[in-house]
Amino acid sequence: MFNKIRRLDRLSTWGGGIRAGLAALAAGMICATGGLALAQEPPADTTTAAPPTTEATPPDATPAPDTTAATPAPAAEPAAPAAEAPKLDTGDTAWMLTSTALVLMMTIPGLALFYGGMVRKKNVLATAMQSFAITCLVTVLWFIVGYAEAFGTNPNETINHYVGNYSNFLLGGMSNDSLTGTIPEWVFVVFQMTFAIITPALITGAFAERMKFSAMCIFMSAWLLLVYAPIAHWVWGGGFLMNAGVLDFAGGTVVHINAGIAGLMCALVMGKRKGYPTENMAPHNLVLSLIGASLLWVGWFGFNAGSAVASNALAGAAMINTQVATAAAALAWMFAEWIIARKPSVLGIISGAVAGLVAVTPASGFVNPTGALIIGVIAGVACYISAVHVKKMVGYDDSLDAFGVHGVGGIIGALLTGVFADVAINEGGKGHNVMTQLLGIGWTAGYCAVVTLIILFVLKFTIGLTVKPEQEEEGLDYSLHGESVH
Repeated sequence: MFNKIRRLDRLSTWGGGIRAGLAALAAGMICATGGLALAQEPPADTTTAAPPTTEATPPDATPAPDTTAATPAPAAEPAAPAAEAPKLDTGDTAWMLTSTALVLMMTIPGLALFYGGMVRKKNVLATAMQSFAITCLVTVLWFIVGYAEAFGTNPNETINHYVGNYSNFLLGGMSNDSLTGTIPEWVFVVFQMTFAIITPALITGAFAERMKFSAMCIFMSAWLLLVYAPIAHWVWGGGFLMNAGVLDFAGGTVVHINAGIAGLMCALVMGKRKGYPTENMAPHNLVLSLIGASLLWVGWFGFNAGSAVASNALAGAAMINTQVATAAAALAWMFAEWIIARKPSVLGIISGAVAGLVAVTPASGFVNPTGALIIGVIAGVACYISAVHVKKMVGYDDSLDAFGVHGVGGIIGALLTGVFADVAINEGGKGHNVMTQLLGIGWTAGYCAVVTLIILFVLKFTIGLTVKPEQEEEGLDYSLHGESVH
């Protein structure tokens, strides 16, 4: 994402440099004509400027013409182009304010409703509560230190490959005059905050209906600072993956692979829900999930098109790619399910739509619409197989398919970005290749898995991760929060 901001800044600087160079050249020409600049004033007496001669002039001799007065002085060298400071663009700012609100809507209420409708009735409030509480927790932590860790520039170049600058603690040094590209840095901070909010919220789908609320709060706080922020810096904040050329326009690695791998680790460490897979654990209200998925779809335009960090053609390309890939993936999942299970389901089509949104995220600002269509179709089928059949075959309990959709979809999208990146859409995709994308996937998945496991085991052997069997049986709404839907 920062790649695109810097390219926009360079274009603005080059434009300003050309204007400054032409102005300096014009000034030199004016000076050379001696007197045109101030036409209302009398001409200067140029004879006094003649250099002294070494030979005396005979009294009766005709004075030699003073050629120095008629010969213009050499034109001054054009001044070096001055770097024009970035200027605030109100159109870009308005779009980014809108995008920020759209991405926040993806978590509350979008994800809260999407996940809330897919759990059993006795756990709907607890599930929605997790998304809301994470929104509050991450907001405060991002303001205190998360943004500095992810997007600060460390003065030590070696350290900056891995982590930002903690001197920006509490957003220190930021003011109304601080800009990121052409928008206020305040806006960029909150825009990135909404990404940091939804990523840990996605993980809750893997351990739905069985994690202690206290453990969830501590886990998400630690995970944000130890996993999310460093990886965001690696890919977007000037870290080593960004410098290696890994393409991630809006969060395929930072958000979806990250959340999917963390969710898988949670499912493996915490084990299965009581009664899984023998008891009926069907969603209690798919209308809520349909509404939630629809809000996610609409909000995702802020997620992807907003990652252009400007109101420009690249944002438009990201928008159409998002729409095309989402629809294609929804249809691909629906038809795959229709062929295999004999019936197309509401849960299937909305899950397919989310799979398409996930897969196109890293590619949205790099591929053309045809590439987006292909990515959507592949993601729809692959995520259906992963979430429905591979999960059943392996036997892990990824309750709401955080890994099956976000992990698998994110990996597919990241890989195919290296295949379909089109320099006609974004010159940043020049030199794209699958091996570089694999580097990003490998580092993200490996680091996330190791650190997530460490956090989980520390909590497991201290305060515990899962609720008591009787609490799970009763339902988390009442046992943890003392409330019920009806």
